[in-house]
Amino acid sequence: MAAVSAGRALGVDLGTVRIGLALSDPTRTVASPLSVLTRSRQHRADHRAIVEIVGAHEVTTIVVGLPLSLSGAKGPAACAAEAEIEELRRTVGAGIEVVAHDERLTTVTAERSLDEARVRRPDRVALVDKIAAAVMLQSWLESRPRPSGQ
Repeated sequence: MAAVSAGRALGVDLGTVRIGLALSDPTRTVASPLSVLTRSRQHRADHRAIVEIVGAHEVTTIVVGLPLSLSGAKGPAACAAEAEIEELRRTVGAGIEVVAHDERLTTVTAERSLDEARVRRPDRVALVDKIAAAVMLQSWLESRPRPSGQ
């Protein structure tokens, strides 16, 4: 599949309780935390909520975090994420690219950022997932070749 290079990218951090979301700017230079979705009991409903966000923000690529082990191996969480990525691809259709990206240590990085910002523990629940999504999305953005002139 050819990489899409125009339009915003949406970072998705699939958790069992919450889904963290982050959004790139239109030039795909900077990722910013967007929001957190509370998981419903059905992936289909969660994916429809993501599709609404895709439409509202003119997203052309969805980047989903793949929770590989520290060694890079695929454990149960990564296999579950891959299955959900396939479900999401079917939901969004052919017009939106859905890619997986290594999310190792993104939550650790998000937690450290919140520590440095001295965010209180009770306030972290609402922030950590979308910050982890932004860290993962920024990693993906930085791994992509930049078009000439940027």
